[in-house]
Amino acid sequence: FFFCSFFLFSAIMPAKKKQQKKKTQLKFNVDCTHPVEDGIMDVANFEQFLHERIKVGGKTNNFGHDLSIERQKNKITVVSDIPFSKRYLKYLTKKYLKKNNLRDWLRVVSSAQNTYELRYFQINNEDEDEEGEDES
Repeated sequence: FFFCSFFLFSAIMPAKKKQQKKKTQLKFNVDCTHPVEDGIMDVANFEQFLHERIKVGGKTNNFGHDLSIERQKNKITVVSDIPFSKRYLKYLTKKYLKKNNLRDWLRVVSSAQNTYELRYFQINNEDEDEEGEDES
């Protein structure tokens, strides 16, 4: 009975139209202004690192037309037509900093919804100054 009613029901009901997904373009920025102005980091080198390390479909150097990396002065922009994680970009940025021994001085901070910024660690010297004043 159920089998027959299913076919009757499907014959009476019109087929649903498939909705087309919108092509969403993801755009992420990494702002390297502070370390580049101080001369401790090279943006071109960082861009090359991202080109070599970003994986698409589990393979490196597999960008095609889906992913592109652009450099404007001290900013790197990653534009993707496929799903791409902002967290993955942070992971690769931290990996680059570690490779170049910059991880001890710089950190990757999200400054906007689609932007990371490289900032220096804030080291508080207030405690050391107060100890020096007590001794004298």
